[in-house]
Amino acid sequence: MKSDNKKVWFITGASKGFGLILVRQLLEAGHSVTATTRNKADLVKEIPTSSDFLALEMDLVDEKSVQNAISETVKTFGRIDNVVNNAGYGLLGALEELSDAEARQNFDVNVFGSLNVIRQALPYLREQKSGHIFNFSSIGGYVGDFPGFGIYCSTKFAVIGFTEGLAIETKPFGIKVTAVLPGYFRTNFLNPDSLATPKNHIEDYNEVRASQTMHQDEINQNQPGDPEKGVAEIIKIAEQENPPLHLFLGNDAYEMAKSKISAMETELEEWKLVTISTGF
Repeated sequence: MKSDNKKVWFITGASKGFGLILVRQLLEAGHSVTATTRNKADLVKEIPTSSDFLALEMDLVDEKSVQNAISETVKTFGRIDNVVNNAGYGLLGALEELSDAEARQNFDVNVFGSLNVIRQALPYLREQKSGHIFNFSSIGGYVGDFPGFGIYCSTKFAVIGFTEGLAIETKPFGIKVTAVLPGYFRTNFLNPDSLATPKNHIEDYNEVRASQTMHQDEINQNQPGDPEKGVAEIIKIAEQENPPLHLFLGNDAYEMAKSKISAMETELEEWKLVTISTGF
């Protein structure tokens, strides 16, 4: 069914996973889509040529490359309505194992890459006085107690932080902002090309190695979430007058979030006297 409210979408990380499914569903619904990726050839072979489809090669951590992609989108389609910061990758290793370079690279892509896109897109959205920015976080951006995922989770916590700030800053311009927090969805996220591991392992971290084995050998391709359904819900949210700031996706994400909220409430009350004793 074609959409009666055609929008221009700009999507990062569009060659696989949530990004690719989003491109397909949006085109099928009659929207215009700019899909960006590091390797344009991988994307083009997945999506038929169309006047509503613009495939661009973009280096997320190069702000000039991002600027060119945003400009090309506006030049091609005349505007930009919805921005989806989906690009990112997982990093599984103990904090002590991961080098400074490995940790910084994860932040460069998962955090600063999205900020590059936001900075370049906002001038157009502000001028229009409309738009919707979706920033992909993770249930790991709300719950961080996964052995071996400390750095990755910290990047996704950062996404939640700047998304909450962005929502307040852009509200006067009519721009909506949503953080997407998926649980375990059956994508390629746990495949070797999307989940990096440390160059140097420390054998003492038995729980981290067990977590790595579990994620790569047991959970991978057995995730409970259907990405087609997850993407369909994101598209519906884009049509809402008052969309959520935090969009949890998946029953597992819901249960983990509820558990975290309960644990925080318990801890807060347990240490309340200490907390409130620090004023003048």
